[in-house]
Amino acid sequence: MVWHELTGHLQVLYGAVAALVVVVMLTPAVGGMARLLGAVDRSEPGRRPGRGVPRLGGLALFLGVFVPALAFLPIHGGMRGILLGAAVATTVGAVDDFRGLRWWEKLAGQVAAAAIPVGFGVWVHTFTFPFIGRAVLPTELGTTLTVAGIVAVMNMVNFLDGLDGLAAGVCAIAAGSFALIDLSLGRPDAAILTASVFGACLGFLRHNFYPARIFMGDSGALLLGFTLASVSVEGLLKTATLVALVLPLLVLAVPLIDTGFVVAKRIKHGQPVYVADRAHLHHRFENIGFSQRRAVAYLYGWCATLAAAALATRFAPPHQHGDWNPMHLAIDVVVGVAALGASVYVVYLLEIVKLANPFIRRREELARAAPERRSA
Repeated sequence: MVWHELTGHLQVLYGAVAALVVVVMLTPAVGGMARLLGAVDRSEPGRRPGRGVPRLGGLALFLGVFVPALAFLPIHGGMRGILLGAAVATTVGAVDDFRGLRWWEKLAGQVAAAAIPVGFGVWVHTFTFPFIGRAVLPTELGTTLTVAGIVAVMNMVNFLDGLDGLAAGVCAIAAGSFALIDLSLGRPDAAILTASVFGACLGFLRHNFYPARIFMGDSGALLLGFTLASVSVEGLLKTATLVALVLPLLVLAVPLIDTGFVVAKRIKHGQPVYVADRAHLHHRFENIGFSQRRAVAYLYGWCATLAAAALATRFAPPHQHGDWNPMHLAIDVVVGVAALGASVYVVYLLEIVKLANPFIRRREELARAAPERRSA
């Protein structure tokens, strides 16, 4: 039993290392292919200034995830559905990177990708609601919520991909956290896949951190969002406890908050939800004078404190088997205060500093009024 657990843990490590090596080695070749095909970044509203940087980096990320999966995972059942769906998500994103898709075409592709793992049984069958308890979801409701949730996370990561290295770094933090939690829950297959995503993101940062030599594009953003969401369902949400709700929301809080804020802003100003703008958190950091590196570092730090809170909730529960653990309670309080402090500090930077500086307010107004021609 101990040997079996040790082997499973080593496979998680092997998956992460293999993914990192594959992505580091293949990304330059993918970038060269993207240049030959003309898939390079150009100036567009709500995006980075066009620098002629190749896109399609998601193809390297896909191979970084897929190769370890073939080596270390049993390709059947839910895992087969997740990998097939990941291939479809990457393909939809690659087509959008290469020739562009209308918003409804991309959404249809996302729904098709999300429906594949659901068809293989990866959907939320039961759920634990706070103060209510465990509930068994009807098939229609469970499958619909799962597809909607996967599509939502795909778009969250896509929205977050606005600065060099931002989406890859945040997804690395999320995937690493999920891998540890999956291992603790006795779900080694999910842990191997999330560890592979972690390694792939770290390898991609070698080429994507500012100044980026390649962008992941929609192919990478949709792949990462799809994989994190579907593995959350397979590895976490099938555990009928409150932890299934709390941990994914904490780990993915930064893209969730960013998306919620942007969608609310667009609705408030009567703009279509699917168009690009510069209301994202990373753009607002730039508006108050932060460099790309500094903005990304702050968002990394914020995401890391929230992920630490999720890990503390899992590994240091203050109340267990009817007894309180003072040491665990102290750990949770310290980590929780750090996460709350980081969140308050971000609000202070983006809201209080802006209110005190009319130049920053004017710059945000101009950015919001700029022409918006492309879907986010």
